Amino acid sequence: MRSDAELIEHIFDLIDRDETDLGDEEWLEPVENYSSQERFEAEIRLMRRLPTAFCPVAALSEPGSYVARMSAGVPIVVVRGLDGEIRAFRNACRHRGMQLAEGSGCTKIFKCTYHGWAYRLDGRLEYIPDEHGFPGFDKNENGLVPVHDVTVQGGIVFVTQDEPVGKGALESLPDLLTDDQVIFASSESVSEVNWKLQAEGTLEGYHIKHTHPETFYPYGFDNLNVIETQGPNVRICFPFRRIEKLRDVPREQRELGRTVTLVNHIFPAASVSRLSDHFTVSFAEPESPFRTRYHSYKLTPPTQDGSRPSADSVSQAKKDAAFLADTGLKEDADVIQAIQAAIGSGANEHYTFGRFESAIVHLHKNLAHNLDKLAAVEG
Repeated sequence: MRSDAELIEHIFDLIDRDETDLGDEEWLEPVENYSSQERFEAEIRLMRRLPTAFCPVAALSEPGSYVARMSAGVPIVVVRGLDGEIRAFRNACRHRGMQLAEGSGCTKIFKCTYHGWAYRLDGRLEYIPDEHGFPGFDKNENGLVPVHDVTVQGGIVFVTQDEPVGKGALESLPDLLTDDQVIFASSESVSEVNWKLQAEGTLEGYHIKHTHPETFYPYGFDNLNVIETQGPNVRICFPFRRIEKLRDVPREQRELGRTVTLVNHIFPAASVSRLSDHFTVSFAEPESPFRTRYHSYKLTPPTQDGSRPSADSVSQAKKDAAFLADTGLKEDADVIQAIQAAIGSGANEHYTFGRFESAIVHLHKNLAHNLDKLAAVEG
């Protein structure tokens, strides 16, 4: 991955040549892959057998903090124990299967609201009301069921539910988030779209002028972006016009600062976006071929000295996030909804992704490759 100075120099070269990064090939993606129930179910099984991004580590900042949500169709709870270790369990009581946690929070114990069975943060079954009614039941053998693996990398918690078919995003993931960043907002939303359509909309700048003529385009460039692959992941850089101010700055003193937007797509269905004054982290949870739930977090930028962000920094981050929500993101959502509505029109057998859209090609190639590996394992 390029350093800031190298990236800025490359952007200036693209501006001067009126070009953008180009991929090596086009990609034809069958439209059926956005509507097929069979394909959707294969994608879900794959997500259970790859390290899948679950939440930022910042969401588990203290012992007892937890995040509970569906992941690849399975209820999962991730928690930081009293010993500081992060663990992930299938979110189901061992008595009658009731989910033990919902959303996020901080607790000392997970207690089932159905019959009162209680579990420690390390998953051990601690208490059964009227335990004599279960003679011979071994509490030591009936704690919460852990997932296959939980890994923290790049400031993100990854959950691997079942025996993995590969390293997935962990194959080559850079540091994306730092310990001093603070979550100032989180949200959950549902879009009646296929999860891949949403991902595609963030992976190219070919649409900027036509989709965002009065919002992003006046501040940015049309069809100018830098693509850097990182294993199955990819980083896309969208420069602002104000980057031109750095031409007069000595090369060794140049810093990206607020001159670009950086989008790190984490394979297969998450992203970390570095915007002008905040970070957005998004996790897609596909619920059907035509429905996706999104779990999003907004964080302050890293501080220079690793300290807690100031009140002014948090305030500016909130303003930056509000501007995006009220402008360009709505325009993107409208386009994606329109594409979704036309999937069943019969107009296209496939979608064509050109050399301007190489980050999308990278996503589809890696998804197809990993689905082939899954098929080989499943026989």
